[in-house]
Amino acid sequence: MIRRLLLPFVFVTCGFDGGMVLTGRLRTAEEARAEPRPAPAAQLPAAAGLATLPDLSAIAAKTIPSVMNITSLQVVRTQGSPYNSDPLFRYFFGDQMAAPRNRIAQSLGSGVFVSNDGYILTNNHVVGDARAQVSVVMPDKRELRAKIVGVDESTDLALLKIDARPLPVLPWGDSSKLKVAEWVLAIGNPFQLNQTVTLGIVSALGRSLGGSLATYEDFIQTDAAINPGNSGGALVNARGELIGINTAIFSESGGYQGIGFAVPSNLARHVMDDLLKYGEVQRGMMPGVSVVALTTQVAEQLGAASTRGGLVDQMTRDSDAFAAGLRPGDIITTFNSRTVEDAAAFWRMVGDSRAGTAARLEILRESRRLELTVPITRSRRTPR
Repeated sequence: MIRRLLLPFVFVTCGFDGGMVLTGRLRTAEEARAEPRPAPAAQLPAAAGLATLPDLSAIAAKTIPSVMNITSLQVVRTQGSPYNSDPLFRYFFGDQMAAPRNRIAQSLGSGVFVSNDGYILTNNHVVGDARAQVSVVMPDKRELRAKIVGVDESTDLALLKIDARPLPVLPWGDSSKLKVAEWVLAIGNPFQLNQTVTLGIVSALGRSLGGSLATYEDFIQTDAAINPGNSGGALVNARGELIGINTAIFSESGGYQGIGFAVPSNLARHVMDDLLKYGEVQRGMMPGVSVVALTTQVAEQLGAASTRGGLVDQMTRDSDAFAAGLRPGDIITTFNSRTVEDAAAFWRMVGDSRAGTAARLEILRESRRLELTVPITRSRRTPR
């Protein structure tokens, strides 16, 4: 009797359990179908992004021959010993140790062919001195003597000339059309490793280094690797055009840290043209005036809404600017209707102006806006 009662119970229990298992499997299968499946690796966004990276190998092959190695030898006069005035020192070591002496200093860098008749652009600090002996090592390993046509300390540029043709010239690019994040190649000879190419992007435009390297600063910032020896080399865009002359790096170790600077091609071309035509770069000046950066605290005290503009810090009473009405404490906000972002931008605008003209300045003085007309005079060559 008990067996008859247990047998149906066992069948019902097994049926119930089987139904639960089957239902669970069906539900799991439905859930699995509902969940999105991962795309194959080739279809992932990262993989698709890698496929769109530019291939600049053809541009590199075309532009590398236009960059060469530059060696400069300069005679440097060293000071005598600091113990010159010590009679005991002079007694033991004699006057020859105390007297100033000359020594030969060598600097290495890169340069760029910018014309078919042998003109080369490089950095002034690579040349070192207008009287230096400069040699150019060509891409085909020939070594030629170069003549220094002119140097410009304000932009840290120098123009050289060699007697050779034809030459692989880089076409000029328009640096005013550069955009942040645009691909660029840096070509040079870092650590004497000839014809080295590095890839990066334009990190920023219109950079100033606070006058630490040049007084006229409008640098292109790039993260393309630039190291000692790259100075004077080419910064090239994705079309193979010269858009900058590599000049400096920001580094706490002396090597590459992802921040390099180049002189824009438009500025470099202007400097080259002036050096060829006048033997120097003719720039406008506003003598007797000191214009500095505007801080937040000073802006608040002077009633300015922001730190945009250049602050007239000091000036001489016999200057043309003082006679025109400019005074210390004025904030220069526009220059010939162009906005003055900071002091560096103001001095660039002054330098770009032609001597003998006048600049229309809009200033902020004690929360009042005024307009002045200030004469622009001719710059004078910096004594060496």
